[in-house]
Amino acid sequence: MRKKIPIGTVGLGLMGSSIATCILAAGHTVTSLVKTMDQAKEARQRILGYLEELKEEGMLDENPALALARLTITDDVAQLEGYEIVIESIVESVEEKKSLYRKLETVLPVTAIIGSNTSAIPVTILQEGLAHPERLLGIHWAEPAHITRFMEVICGGQTDITYAHIIIDLAESWGKEPSLLKKDIRGFITNRIMYAMLREAFHLVEKGYASVEDVDRSLRNDLGYWITFAGPFRFMDLTGIPAYMTVMKDLFPDLDNSTAMPKLMEQVVNEGALGVSNAKGFYPYTEESAEHWEKTFIEFSYDIRKLAEKYSKKI
Repeated sequence: MRKKIPIGTVGLGLMGSSIATCILAAGHTVTSLVKTMDQAKEARQRILGYLEELKEEGMLDENPALALARLTITDDVAQLEGYEIVIESIVESVEEKKSLYRKLETVLPVTAIIGSNTSAIPVTILQEGLAHPERLLGIHWAEPAHITRFMEVICGGQTDITYAHIIIDLAESWGKEPSLLKKDIRGFITNRIMYAMLREAFHLVEKGYASVEDVDRSLRNDLGYWITFAGPFRFMDLTGIPAYMTVMKDLFPDLDNSTAMPKLMEQVVNEGALGVSNAKGFYPYTEESAEHWEKTFIEFSYDIRKLAEKYSKKI
């Protein structure tokens, strides 16, 4: 078996912890850089919990404690000296990310790959001012990163695509099914399509066509039924292409194209809603029901991964 290279990560919030878990579960040694060691104990416990879940679900062969033993948490960037791959998952701030990259460039080899788990910032913007912008990539994960098969690898305007292919090959060994964006665009693939859907969902609710519950119900039982299996282009192949062109001609001019923030979104955010994390969102929650939804989402994530893997092996 080929020896696993050590991987560096930066940030151990919920997403960063999930990313570190995925890489540890794949057999790598991981060094995680944090702002302060105050969060190290909590992050280590969270990652151990994730590894134990993977073990229970049959997605981790080794003892979770042994996998965790390969994790080093540090607040000293010099501990990443010599690493060939570092993946950051810090706040969505251009200034903070660029400040981090400048620090990393003082200790990393010139050929080392820096990956940003950004969900919307164009990679080209993040490359500006770097000594070696060609080695910066977007590496977009989906939460929970240790369960989902999703990954987008994004090339900025100055990226050497050779580095993107290295990450794609590596990600496949992590159990991912990565997609490559050869050109940089804000929001990448899934976020551009998802936010177009969210805009229309808000439009239907705010204009009184349907309730939040009814919009969710329709999408769960139609889009949610097929999209894990097929994706939009395959689904059109499966269900007959010409009918979609007919609908497009009539429907596209009628879709919402507003660039304004939906008023319902502003209202909910201004009321302090975070979602199930503080039991306040588009739906009413008690602390108990919010916790139930969180746990059920994790169970669903494991189930849907297994379902996706089952059918990908048949295709």
